[in-house]
Amino acid sequence: MRLLLVEDDVMVASGIKLGLTNAGYTVDWVGSAERAEHAVDRDSFDLAIVDIGLPGIDGLELTQRLRARGLTLPVLILTARDALEDRVQGLDLGADDYMLKPFELPELLARLRALLRRSQAATSAVLTLGTLEMDTAQRRVSIAGQLMELGPREWTVLEYLLLQAPKPAAKDKLLAALTGWDKEITPNAIEVYVSRLRAKLEPAGVALRSIRGFGYRLELVSSSGHGASS
Repeated sequence: MRLLLVEDDVMVASGIKLGLTNAGYTVDWVGSAERAEHAVDRDSFDLAIVDIGLPGIDGLELTQRLRARGLTLPVLILTARDALEDRVQGLDLGADDYMLKPFELPELLARLRALLRRSQAATSAVLTLGTLEMDTAQRRVSIAGQLMELGPREWTVLEYLLLQAPKPAAKDKLLAALTGWDKEITPNAIEVYVSRLRAKLEPAGVALRSIRGFGYRLELVSSSGHGASS
């Protein structure tokens, strides 16, 4: 999942970005609302974390502008302002959650998972398809109860596919989830991660289908060897 962090304090932003990156997220950071607006015009993000006390346009106005553009990505306001009116205003302007500084990283991660699940119409931290089970809170994947080892990018691809299932996932969206401004991955590189996942999933009855000209879809394999949802 690709996140946009809007925070003007370099030390705070560096700490948040490090914690989120270690948790498996792709994080791009900007220090102002103006740069954030440019970022969402140029790239696709799954969620934005926005500080209120930004230079120039503050985080509340940024949230309002994002909603006025029709953007539906979840917005979590992260700020030291604890006044009730600030929290109410932030939520009324379109924020999906509001978290006070200082904070503990595990709580931030839990709130992000909840917002991302909600945006994908998922109701649990555990994503399943047949005997495939991904626990996004515990960072564990298993098939028929057997733990499966995944690299960080394999995890990202599988999580995105499970959140989309049974619908297909667009290849360009997967690429956006894997890459940030400080990374470069070619579209063909996704094929490498897909191939690795396919080799791990298909023996357990989960197919990773390629959809020409669009992307990929996870589906169960029937006893006849064909996808159950084909």
